Amino acid sequence: MRPADRLFQIILLLRNGRVVTAAFLAETLEVSERTIYRDIADLVKSGAPIDGEAGVGYRLRRGYQVPPLMFTGDELEALVVGAKLVRAWGDSVLGKAAEQAMARIEAVLPRALEDRVNASSRRFLALDCLQPAPLREPMALLRSGMESGRKVSVTYRRADGELSQRTLWPLGLVFWGHCWTLGAWCELRQSFRTFRVDRIQAVELIDATFDDRYGHLWRDYLATARGEGEA
Repeated sequence: MRPADRLFQIILLLRNGRVVTAAFLAETLEVSERTIYRDIADLVKSGAPIDGEAGVGYRLRRGYQVPPLMFTGDELEALVVGAKLVRAWGDSVLGKAAEQAMARIEAVLPRALEDRVNASSRRFLALDCLQPAPLREPMALLRSGMESGRKVSVTYRRADGELSQRTLWPLGLVFWGHCWTLGAWCELRQSFRTFRVDRIQAVELIDATFDDRYGHLWRDYLATARGEGEA
């Protein structure tokens, strides 16, 4: 979690007016108590009205408001549905991020819009029962490779059942409604290839990089993928 995001989370955890200990904040945000003490000091310096002290606890003075976010009812409903889909069909890191994002939004909504969000949460369901159980961990590592420009080594089960070892440049993920596919440059085939994520048996980030900061490789993959079958 980025420091700015953590500071915002601390404000949300303190906003109900109750005294909250540094130990609770540290456990909730998965950081050390020393980090919490430093974050509290930074928030106080920036003007947040936080009362308390180390070893006792902290609370936010009543009346302090987090700047509101302006959404229409339909926009909020779209966010609710999107967050549910991510939790159901994304990896665990994205799922948790979607949950935290919705909690952040809900914390600053006017009452009328809060009721709309609660109603939408009850009425829209996204089930993960059709998602293969081994999918989530490979997706998280593939996303990490995409974001950092690191190559990945994968063990892939082809459509004929044979296992194949590949070194890939992970460029992008595509959701088809029933499965995810990875678009990548395959060093074995020396070409762009498509891989079903649920057929990736193992994945490992390796200490080798590629450069797709501007998305040119991803665009090239998309241009060639229409007529290309699975790897």
